[in-house]
Amino acid sequence: MKTSVHSEIGKLEGVIIHTPGSEVENMTPENAERALYSDILNLSIASKEYAQLKGVLQKVTRVFEVKDLLADILEKEAAKQQLLNDICTLEKIELSKSLLNTPAGLLSKLLVDGVALERNNLTNYLSNERFWLRPLHNLFFTRDSAMGMNDQMLVGKMANPVRERESVIMDAIFNHHPEIETKVLNPSKPAEGIQISPRSTIEGGDVLIAREDVFVIGTGIRTSTQGIDFIIENIKKSQKEKHHIIVQELPSSPESFIHLDMVFTFLNTNECMVYPPVIFGLSRYRTIHIEIENGKVNKIEEHPNILAALQKLGMDMKPISCGGHVDEWMQEREQWHSGANFFAFAPGKIIGYQRNNHTLDELNNNGYEIIAATDVLDGKVSIDDYTKCVVTIAGSELARGGGGARCMTQPIRRAEVNW
Repeated sequence: MKTSVHSEIGKLEGVIIHTPGSEVENMTPENAERALYSDILNLSIASKEYAQLKGVLQKVTRVFEVKDLLADILEKEAAKQQLLNDICTLEKIELSKSLLNTPAGLLSKLLVDGVALERNNLTNYLSNERFWLRPLHNLFFTRDSAMGMNDQMLVGKMANPVRERESVIMDAIFNHHPEIETKVLNPSKPAEGIQISPRSTIEGGDVLIAREDVFVIGTGIRTSTQGIDFIIENIKKSQKEKHHIIVQELPSSPESFIHLDMVFTFLNTNECMVYPPVIFGLSRYRTIHIEIENGKVNKIEEHPNILAALQKLGMDMKPISCGGHVDEWMQEREQWHSGANFFAFAPGKIIGYQRNNHTLDELNNNGYEIIAATDVLDGKVSIDDYTKCVVTIAGSELARGGGGARCMTQPIRRAEVNW
């Protein structure tokens, strides 16, 4: 499969996910904050909810699991050696022979689930750590560790060390897996002539592909301005045609604002979901339009908001409000549970949590038929029968992890959009 992601809404043809497993259970209230969670999840419930998301995706596209892709590349001795060296260097641990001799399938599991610390010397005996190699608690949010940008995959440069191994794994998959063909853009391995600041961070939750020549990127606690500068420099170097980046500043708190896709997502060719207090509120959070052409930045200017900037570029977007229009308290409550975080698997066909009733009512008032994922999976309804619909998945537990359907999906191929 050749990667191709030229929009947020094109018909989905390939997506990478990770079904949460024991790595989620290997978290306690004590280490939850370090793992970037505000609470710990009940895996048995989260797994049932996630099965609805995965089941719907399997109905509409080809689905790849990170562990399967990882196991495949670990069958190659050179790729295995390189990946283990990169991980051990990153995490400042010594590469053990036992890992090198571990079968690919089991090794893939260990690199995600974690490796327990053996209490075989004084240092380890006195350590407060449970793991020699920590679990990847956040891996089921596959959106952040890599993102499709037209015909290339941009590997994330994570803001927190606890997530850096996710990007190392995705970089290895895109470089070595025989079923995926792509050009890899990695801020940790910049191309010749591209300068990278040590302050550069880029996460996929902040990067939205509005159109092949228009990127909407959030900057805040997860994606730095220096990270966006890295994207600018690569566009200058590789593209002569005019490209646009619309940058949206984000609040630093609460944690529900960590990424742009928690307050703004594309739904259709002419509709988007917004959390009004951040996108339209009278605040100090600026929206900046950057135009790049023929290897240079032509202009940088401010706009009132994202929609105004998109309109200048010929993209008229109707905003649909997360939490509805009636009560700002309800907007805040539903945004906290990823009420703005929708994932489009085709123009006007989206997936989101069923718990956000006011948001769903607002979508319904704008012509979106509300369909339960269980009805789709049981064959009671067909997505193909609808022009516009939102497929709702259970989210009483998953939402507590701090992300929604977009956070849990990493598209690698979409069909072109008839704009």
